[in-house]
Amino acid sequence: MDVTRALNGVRRRANREERAYAGTEERPLKGYLALMGAYGASVAGLVAVARATRRPVPRLSPFDVLLLGGATHWVAHTLAKDPVTSPLRAPFARYKGTSGPAELVEDVRGSGARHAIGELLTCPFCLGLWVTTGFGAGYVFAPALTRFAVGSLAALTGADLLQLCRARLQDDEG
Repeated sequence: MDVTRALNGVRRRANREERAYAGTEERPLKGYLALMGAYGASVAGLVAVARATRRPVPRLSPFDVLLLGGATHWVAHTLAKDPVTSPLRAPFARYKGTSGPAELVEDVRGSGARHAIGELLTCPFCLGLWVTTGFGAGYVFAPALTRFAVGSLAALTGADLLQLCRARLQDDEG
């Protein structure tokens, strides 16, 4: 019974802190904690499997890091902003409009964990950590395939940049 009383006290204090922190805004701290826990557990699981299977951790060259940055940017941005990936975000976000070529603006909806997941899925900066971790796991478990995918996606990032530059130049001319 003392454990139950202690847990209830912790919950009350956590709820009080969450209300004090958030004020009138929706800040789902418990949802954020759950996402951080899921991320941490995923990384711990990947490390455990890598150790159990004696997978070597590859050394990344500066060129690998550059390609990984480009690929991570493209995947995270596409997942968070592209119209084609909006069905993945639809349960957690509401369409608001567009903000650029092939880029949507969405409002996060719901509360608690739903809201926290919505913030993750609509934020390319937030998704970047998860995406690059996935690529990192790929470098450990399927290095050749991952290098091919990362190189291809980095090239696509460069192509997108050129498309945006071309569009800007055409806008300036017309």
